[in-house]
Amino acid sequence: MTDDLVAALRPLLTAEASAEAHACGSDPGDLEQTVWLRLLERLAAHGPPRSPADWLRRAVRAESRRTRRTAHRERPYGTEPADPAAPTPEQRVVAGARHRALREAVARLPGRCPRLLAALFSPEDLTYREIAGELGISQGSLGPERSRCLGCLRRLLAPEVASHEARG
Repeated sequence: MTDDLVAALRPLLTAEASAEAHACGSDPGDLEQTVWLRLLERLAAHGPPRSPADWLRRAVRAESRRTRRTAHRERPYGTEPADPAAPTPEQRVVAGARHRALREAVARLPGRCPRLLAALFSPEDLTYREIAGELGISQGSLGPERSRCLGCLRRLLAPEVASHEARG
């Protein structure tokens, strides 16, 4: 039944969509596809229309009016809204989760390691002399202390990193 109806209405819909699409500034194929969708919705909800050809003409005109109204209300962006080099929302979520996991691991480090690593990665870009003065240790011991802290951090993060990698 549906296949016969679609076959019978196809030429009429193509002609109607071509005639109406240019008036509303739409693509005939888009208008045609939307009307097919409306027909499928109609068939599922109420069955086939009594007069399919009349229903199709009214549907094409209604979709054409809707497209014109939408075109008057919607305004295109002056520039591209998304930078193709910018990270996707999914990438930002994953990066945020990684940063949180790293911050939590740094907070679990022993001794003055959390303060040392925070100072090393500070956006203020502190010098070794400033970091040593802030932590109250000699500048010469910063390198070995940093190595120990990074080693501890590596050991803390190893199980988390290993659990996320593919196995086998």
